[in-house]
Amino acid sequence: MGAMVGVLASAEAQPSGATPSGLQRLLDAELARFPGKAGVWVKHLTLGDEAGVRADEAFNSASVIKIPVLVLAMQMADKGQLSLAQRITITAADVRGGTGIFRYHDPGLQPTLRDVLLQMVITSDNTATDIAIGRVGGADRVNGWLVANGYGGALRLNMTTAELFAKYGALPQGANRNEKTNADRTWWLGEMTPRATGRILESIQRCNDGTAPAPVQPLASKEACADMIRMLRGQQAGARRLPHFLNVAVAHKTGDFPPVLANDVGIIFARSGPIVVAFFANAIEGPFSEAEDRIGRIAQLIVEYFDGVR
Repeated sequence: MGAMVGVLASAEAQPSGATPSGLQRLLDAELARFPGKAGVWVKHLTLGDEAGVRADEAFNSASVIKIPVLVLAMQMADKGQLSLAQRITITAADVRGGTGIFRYHDPGLQPTLRDVLLQMVITSDNTATDIAIGRVGGADRVNGWLVANGYGGALRLNMTTAELFAKYGALPQGANRNEKTNADRTWWLGEMTPRATGRILESIQRCNDGTAPAPVQPLASKEACADMIRMLRGQQAGARRLPHFLNVAVAHKTGDFPPVLANDVGIIFARSGPIVVAFFANAIEGPFSEAEDRIGRIAQLIVEYFDGVR
């Protein structure tokens, strides 16, 4: 089940003498100007056009790695191994810092597992994330699923959010936190390549709309995939990134470590058809908000390229 990691589609991997596509030229030019280390993979799911820059390089995923946790939970629910309707009691010991809303509630709150997965996505809730990782069997189970589905070496969950924030909390005063976030993989919540991330999003959407080509098995049930798309469309963060300058729906998931990391990956429901965009922005230099806006402008250019807006 799931999508297999494809061959490199960046300009430098094209046959000798091949002319880069208009989409490839657009991405090459825009990422060359990006204020940081950026990678992207884009695919129009109706037209089949795709291109990428650093599409097979590993980036610090931050919270984007929560997508495979969501997919695995949905698959397990399809098989009857989990119940999305089960109520989970959140204790004081379950509460995590950083993003999310559950940490603001009194201990004893009892959301359903579906509620937990929803908050893991739309508010990137770290309490919800670690509960979800535990429910699916831990980081090793997530990584085993990734390997079994062809994503080994491209997508990896390194640790829980509790473990990550414990590492940051143990840094001595004056230590360079951003240096760890930028360059030390042992401090990354997860590792992801733009292409493999885009492939898992493509699989969710093709399962949702019933366009998975034979003999590829759907990622999960159509109902589960529709549920995942609804969650991703409910995203509450990253308004200045992929959706910023668009007037069409976007189903997406962000990953953040300000002021140096601002990822956003998702499906843009353009007039010409759905477009997968997996954009990773690490080692950002300069104002964080300007880098976010740059991501938004690149998304706008991609949509205009396919929708014929000039």
